[in-house]
Amino acid sequence: MTADIDNIPVLNISLDEGLLLITTTITYRIYDNGSTTSYFGNALNLTKFPISNTKNKFTVVGCNAIGVIGGSQGQRYTTGCLSLCDSITDVVDGSCSGVGCCQTIIPKNAKSYDIYLNKYYDDEYASVSKFNNRSYGFVVGDGFYTFNSSHLKNLTKTSFPMFIDWSIGDQTCNEAKKNQSSYACKDYSNCSDSQNGPGYLCHCLEGFKGNPYLQNGCIDINECETGSHQCSNFTCHNYPGGYNCSCPTGYVGDGWNNGTSCRLNRNSKRFLVVAVVLGISISLLVLLLLVSWLQIGLRQRKLNKLREKFFEQNGGSLLRRELSRCKLSKEIAQIFTEEDLKKATDNYHDSRILGRGGQGIVYKGILQNQGLVAIKKSSRIGDERQVEEFINEVIVVSQINHRNVVKLLGCCLETEVPLLVYEFVTNGTLFHHIHNVEDNNNSPLLPWETRFKIVTETAGALSYLHSAASIPIIHRDIKSANILLEDDYTAKIADFGASRLIPHDQTELVTLVQGTLGYMDPEYLQTSQLTDKSDVYSFGVILVELLTGKKAFSFRNPEDLRNLAIYFVSAIKEDRLVEILDHRVVNASNIEQVKEVAMLARGCVRVKGEERPSMKEVAYKLEGLRVKGDHDHPPWVACDLYPEETERFIKPANGGDHGDAGSTSSSRTTGYSVMSSMEIKAGR
Repeated sequence: MTADIDNIPVLNISLDEGLLLITTTITYRIYDNGSTTSYFGNALNLTKFPISNTKNKFTVVGCNAIGVIGGSQGQRYTTGCLSLCDSITDVVDGSCSGVGCCQTIIPKNAKSYDIYLNKYYDDEYASVSKFNNRSYGFVVGDGFYTFNSSHLKNLTKTSFPMFIDWSIGDQTCNEAKKNQSSYACKDYSNCSDSQNGPGYLCHCLEGFKGNPYLQNGCIDINECETGSHQCSNFTCHNYPGGYNCSCPTGYVGDGWNNGTSCRLNRNSKRFLVVAVVLGISISLLVLLLLVSWLQIGLRQRKLNKLREKFFEQNGGSLLRRELSRCKLSKEIAQIFTEEDLKKATDNYHDSRILGRGGQGIVYKGILQNQGLVAIKKSSRIGDERQVEEFINEVIVVSQINHRNVVKLLGCCLETEVPLLVYEFVTNGTLFHHIHNVEDNNNSPLLPWETRFKIVTETAGALSYLHSAASIPIIHRDIKSANILLEDDYTAKIADFGASRLIPHDQTELVTLVQGTLGYMDPEYLQTSQLTDKSDVYSFGVILVELLTGKKAFSFRNPEDLRNLAIYFVSAIKEDRLVEILDHRVVNASNIEQVKEVAMLARGCVRVKGEERPSMKEVAYKLEGLRVKGDHDHPPWVACDLYPEETERFIKPANGGDHGDAGSTSSSRTTGYSVMSSMEIKAGR
């Protein structure tokens, strides 16, 4: 056992949990003017002992820092996290949620690791170098590290405690029992299988405590002395491994609380006293029941008032006034009750969950009149302005009557957080049909004709939202995972949780940056100014996904292939378009149309928003291609923008090449895990 951890200090051994507490050194990288001046890497290889996956966290400290931990010595696993911050004021002491510090768990049965650190954005160095010019990565046991903002300047500790699991041998518990000569569990003990790797652990039997690996190591617990017994306040008799209960003279029964207990013998003189006491007790019980009944009534009244409070807090009265003022039918934005939606979702049972995301949880529900619906449990509404914006969005989105937009049926406002009810779409997401076909034999490969139909319908819907809706709507999170498909592959734009309404007298909004890595408009990412051209960029990335069959962003790819938009622009500039197309769907009969769509996609993913087409122009171009009546290139499809221009805005710094980030939300002040994603089942 010691040969496996030579030269590694052991701080503690836990017999009950099967844990060793050891010390490991940290990995760090120091920068000067954006370049690495000092780097110390730490690797660990334990041939026998797995690193505890329940008692440790992989931790990264730094601003603009990405940390990746992966297996070595033949072990294959990779995970990591991303830590961002623009200012020292953004950092919260004691929090490792992605701002200055991030954490993630260690995979099960990992016996080795290498840690890799790098910057995420080269351009961010100057803004954070005054308070952070270094990054750290380490594995630490739970409870042994608390983040502090001073660690961004200098983390004085060079090592931290870490838990590793240990067990006896490599046999299961049942196998080990067959050979008593080598069986490690001694008298009054039993074994259980290790939960992290092979082998078993020993435990003292119930009623005993001590060291199960030593002869006579498990000693009896005297329950009668400790008070941890079930005797009914009468006589307790201890014996090795347990105890018995009995009744004193004048009483009959077994003495156990969960048995017949002890009761006074009717022939005893004390019976009359007990009868009087019993009568008083029954009277008190009746009084208690009466008080309880009154409390239930008061509680129900309080619950009704609480529902009324939530209804007002979530803008219920405002919604009713707006419906009346606009002379709209309640059928347009129906207000559901809490009981209706509880019944529709089996009280929000886990089996009804369709997906989870930053905007809430989506459940599959069955309503009596509407049939199948998708019910979204939204995040909490905050101040009065947010309530007004939420109600305004409910009214406007519920009035959208476009066949390619998921229809909002109504909402429930009498709960602590508002609930939104949408129509149910049955055939999953476009992302699933593009990227998960190989994992699911029941999902056929989408032919080019179907892909073209989907993007044409999506473009028409976005054009409607931008130009024809009563108040223009910017979706802000257009991606293949937010395009749902009917059984006939009719496209439906979904998830308006991040959307913003744009008044007619405005062309842009300044917002906290929100979106998905790989789809986010680089100009919006830099300026925080949201325009309808931000949706155009995201739609362009979807076009590239359909053309190439590749994901919008993936850390698993080599560095120059991670961002699909950059790779696509480079391929067009180098006249390699045909090489990167999805050859499973491209053929001689559709190659010309495919090239036209590629040139359109090129225009959509321009770095400058003013150089991109509008969604109305995009929809017009696609419709023209559909009827084969438009073969002219508008000026915004010329290939005169170098890929380096795009890279300057949206290419991450050199980092690990592990994991996908295709469904990760981000902001300028909030870090995010590069490994996180939300898979949505069929339907929404």
